[in-house]
Parts: sequence; structure tokens; C-alpha cells
Amino acid sequence: MLMTVLGAAQAVSGLFLVTNSLSVAISVWGNDGVSQHCCRTQGEAHAGLVSFAGVLLLAMAAWGIFTALQFPTRKPNVRVSARAYGWAALGLALPLLLVLRFFGLLLLVVAVVALVWPNEEEVRAWFKGERTTP
Repeated sequence: MLMTVLGAAQAVSGLFLVTNSLSVAISVWGNDGVSQHCCRTQGEAHAGLVSFAGVLLLAMAAWGIFTALQFPTRKPNVRVSARAYGWAALGLALPLLLVLRFFGLLLLVVAVVALVWPNEEEVRAWFKGERTTP
């Protein structure tokens, strides 16, 4: 459930970045530096980078949701994929923390939980098909 929520948040963020790449780039890099109509401003020049970040977030979201949907199969590789996804989500949440403080902090906390949770003993036992409760 946690990975689907994180994946959905990443999908919304990625979709926002892809559809509003120019306005996000202008708000981050600014619109000054060029006084002529022939040249691009810093914000316009970095709009492609913002679009790439949005596509990257959409790919991460697809990975997280796909991994979360594979949990009922109890395959050990799903647990490994969940841990790798947690590390990758942590790496993407840190830059987002600098731009959007609250949303970045929320994604950072969820990414840390998604990173730690698949390594707990109960989860490892569940993937092996063992019961941990008496």
C-alpha cells in the first residue's frame, strides 16, 4: 500500500513537471539574462531538463506501482526490487526537498519507510511463506 501511495505521488509530480516544464524552469532559474528576442532565457533553456525529471519521476512511479502489485506473489525478487526502489525514491526525494519543502519532506519520509520496511524480519518471513505469529 505504501509503495502505491508513493508511486501515485511520484506520478502526479512527474505529470506536473512534464506538463508545466517551462513555468517550473522559469520559477527555478529565472527569466532574466537575455534582453533580445532572438535568444532563450535561462528558464527556457532548462525546460527540457525539467521535462526529463518529470519523465524520470513517471518511470519511477511505474516501477513502484508495478512492484507493489507483485507483492502477493511472494517472490524474493519483489522484496529486492522494493528495497532498490526505496533507495532510488530516496535519491529522487532529496532534490525535491530543496524545491518543494513540505511535499519533498513527505516523499522523503515515505521513501525511508519504503526502504526500511522490506528488510524487517516479519516481511522477510512473509516472503518465505513462514508464519511469525503464534
